[in-house]
Parts: sequence; C-alpha cells; structure tokens
Amino acid sequence: MTATWRIDAHQHFWSLARGDYGWLTPDLAPLYRDFGPTDLQPLLAANNVRGTVLVQAAPTLAETQWLLRLAAQHDLVRGVVGWVDLVAPDAVDTLASLAANPLLKSVRPMLQDLPDPAWIATAPIAPAVRALVQHGLRFDALVKPPHLPHLLAFAERHPALPIVIDHAAKPDIAHGGFAAWRRDLAALARLPAVHCKLSGLATEAGPGWSVATLRPYAETVLELFGPQRVIWGSDWPVLQLAGDYAGWVLACEQLLAPLDAADRHAVWAGNAERFYRLDGVTPL
Repeated sequence: MTATWRIDAHQHFWSLARGDYGWLTPDLAPLYRDFGPTDLQPLLAANNVRGTVLVQAAPTLAETQWLLRLAAQHDLVRGVVGWVDLVAPDAVDTLASLAANPLLKSVRPMLQDLPDPAWIATAPIAPAVRALVQHGLRFDALVKPPHLPHLLAFAERHPALPIVIDHAAKPDIAHGGFAAWRRDLAALARLPAVHCKLSGLATEAGPGWSVATLRPYAETVLELFGPQRVIWGSDWPVLQLAGDYAGWVLACEQLLAPLDAADRHAVWAGNAERFYRLDGVTPL
C-alpha cells in the first residue's frame, strides 16, 4: 500500500526532572525516562510524518510554557496543546497571554484525572470558554467513557467551541466495553463542532492486540464522525506500553484502507491541519 504523508496530531515530550507529572511513576517502566525531539525524529522520518501536535502531560502552566519553547526550537512541532486552570480568576488573562503565541492551538484539562467526572459540565468555566473561542483556540477532551454524557452537556452549551475527543474516549477494549461507549460517542458525534482522534486504541487493547481487535472501534469512530472529523495521532510515547510507532502506523493503514484517497489524507493529515489551524487556514 502506498503511504501518504502524515501529521501526528497527538504526541508528548517530557523531562522527569521537571517533577510535575503526577501520573508518571516508576511502575510505568517503558515511559519512566525523558522523551524529546531527538527520540521522535527518526520515527517521524521512517513513517513519512511531516509534523506533529505536541500535547501537554502535566497540569501546570510551567509545562505548557516549556512545551511552547520546545516547539519554537524544533520545526517538527507545528502546534501545542497546553494546560490552563480554567476556573482560576485570571484564566481569561492567562489564555490571552498564551494565545499571543501562534504555536498554541488548544487547551486540555486532564479531565480523566479529576475526582468528579461531571466537572466539565458543572465547573464555572464559561468565561474561559468564551476566551478560547475569541482567540481561536480548540479544546482537547481527555476523557473516558463515563465522562461522555457530561462532555455532551458541555459541548451542547458551547456550540462555537471546536472540541476533539482524545483517544476516542479510551474505550475499554481489553474487557470488551463497547455498547455504552458507542451510544454516548454517537450523541457527541451529532454535534458538528466535535471531532475525534484515532489514537490510543492500542494502549486500551493492551499488549498483544491485533488489527481485528481494534477494527470495531476504529470503524465506529469513522462511521459516527465521518472521515472529515477524525484526526490521526500516535499518542507516542504512551504508545510504547502496548506497541511501537511503526506497528501503529501499519495498523491504521489497514483500518483506513476502505476509505478513498481523499478521505485517507483527511484522516492522516488534512483534518489535523484544519482543526488545529496549523497553516493559518480559516477557523471552523
């Protein structure tokens, strides 16, 4: 199969010495070291990936500023998804300051780690959301299936905010979780400003996954959102818990094979460029 060029719309860098990755502990042995641009560059070159979106991994403004500095130094990074405390009294001012940097494309509260799964629907963040829209920023939703009804309430309340669901909301593939995930994802897919990332599925399936295991989930994402609202990403280096970069690319080539060339390009690259405004294209 002829490979297309790609944008990796979901990857991470981290430096353990920074000390603000609460989730990153020694028991995650494949991940418990520094990962930076020199680690990723050979993988991108080998898989015809022409740029990336660098996503936050710590709930701190300091990490977001570090990622923006890294992005400015490395052409492979075409945009950054950062973190902002959306309920802070100065959230609007913070967003205005960060948005002055054209490399900031989106923000991502780490919803999956919050104790209240309804936080996104109940927190007093309307002023911050208005600022996101005003500055042309997007919203990355790091959620699991129990969060989806609450994300739906949030998305319905803010129809002007472009939202992307990271990792297809992390369905419980390893234990066959499907029906409730599909139902709740379908409700979100009916909202035109909501997109979905084809990423993270291998991790949710666990080591030893196969394309056949992933196929019902990938097909559901493509069916519900259509190939114009599905965005490909690797979730590297988290991907290394269950596979490797080349294996994920190969699996996605097989999963996307039924699409025509234009739709495959949209998923591999075009949708990421449009959604994250990587080339200054017209906002959604």
